[in-house]
Amino acid sequence: MNGGPNPVVDLHDVRRRYELGGETVHALRGVSLRVDRGEYVAIMGPSGSGKSTLMNIVGCLDRADAGRYLLDGTDVLDRTEDELATIRNRKIGFVFQQFNLVTRASALENVELPLAYAAAGRRDRRRRAEDALRTVGLAQRMDHLPSELSGGQQQRVAIARAIVTNPAMILADEPTGALDASTTADVTALLQELNDAGRTVVVITHDDEVGEGAQRIVSLRDGAIADDRATVAVARQP
Repeated sequence: MNGGPNPVVDLHDVRRRYELGGETVHALRGVSLRVDRGEYVAIMGPSGSGKSTLMNIVGCLDRADAGRYLLDGTDVLDRTEDELATIRNRKIGFVFQQFNLVTRASALENVELPLAYAAAGRRDRRRRAEDALRTVGLAQRMDHLPSELSGGQQQRVAIARAIVTNPAMILADEPTGALDASTTADVTALLQELNDAGRTVVVITHDDEVGEGAQRIVSLRDGAIADDRATVAVARQP
């Protein structure tokens, strides 16, 4: 999909291979993908299609063997590990299937963590974390521990943590994989609301309901893009 001159994700001919048991596995075979600012894109595919590898590269958690990747205008493929850690914290808000919350920290303290890594002041951290929790509908749960929250509420805390730094992109890896159908619908609606508010969302999922909530579905098969199509969700856009 073509858009403005400064996409958030700009992959060109990205390749990744692994050596497993003496065999070479070609996880990505020349993937080119562009995600423009304000888009909501779902990356889907069967097991072994390469979607997890693609998520790791898009999230700067792994490096491509060949190709080019610009994240919000920054070439990231030749960065040091320390530089990548800084880029991840500033540019990407991660949401994972298992929430990855600190069990002994309150919802508010969990959301403050990325700001602490960025050396934000204590008062600023608290204000921004409170705003993020209000955005996801947890204004009354800020002081609760993860064990005192439902699965859906824990994922909302994780989403608040993802948006608190105002990143270039929310990157969600199977965000509803640990949730029941009703809670899946709630989290999907929240991601749509965040996108409606202008946030760029990329979600890796096997769930058709989550995929259809996006504006685009990019389907992977055998390490390559097999399809890239708009969904009915584009009707939500003004």
